[in-house]
Amino acid sequence: MGTDRIGMLVRLFQLTSPSLPVGAYSYSQGLEWAVESDLVSDEESARQWLAETIEQVMGRLDAPVLSRMYDCWLAEDANGLCEWNRFLLASRETRELRNEDIQLAKALRKVLEGLEIQCPGEEQGEPSFALLFCLACVTWQIPKKEMISGYLWAWLENQVLAALKLVPLGQMAGQRILMEIGGQLPALIEEALKVRDPAVGASLPMLAIASSRHETQYSRLFRS
Repeated sequence: MGTDRIGMLVRLFQLTSPSLPVGAYSYSQGLEWAVESDLVSDEESARQWLAETIEQVMGRLDAPVLSRMYDCWLAEDANGLCEWNRFLLASRETRELRNEDIQLAKALRKVLEGLEIQCPGEEQGEPSFALLFCLACVTWQIPKKEMISGYLWAWLENQVLAALKLVPLGQMAGQRILMEIGGQLPALIEEALKVRDPAVGASLPMLAIASSRHETQYSRLFRS
């Protein structure tokens, strides 16, 4: 492996590390309500919840949009970036999910600007987390597939960490979930890259219900 590729991977690891100060660890995306309601109660139900979410939402919405944003950044297509950014935020099915996206983006902006990456202004609306994540990857010359892999892995790892606290699960149960779902990512990414514009989008009713119920859940560990 060449030194350039190693350097690229190091930057990707930095961007997807749980230590990246964007606060992703503070969100459960409805998982907390699912546990409270006994929809998720053990390793198998946690694995199923996360597998369905990453396939139905991340694979059909976030990953295809990331691919398009990547191309727009390379082509310096400001209109395309604005269009896909608005589309992604409008596709968040609850206030909680939209607010999470915006707050993560604000935190990532501070990180990137601290690393001397110039971020776009907000004249055309608030940026999504994906928009700025993609900007960092283009700046650091991280290839598209690797970018999407890192984005999905970071989401999955944060959700497994949430499940460890909430269900609760043991460390080995978390590792088994990461091993199984992580092994499905290459095929999921290949499918995501084939999605045509009219088919970009996702609907997972139980996730939307869980997130909306979490907004008013009486006792919470995770942010709403």
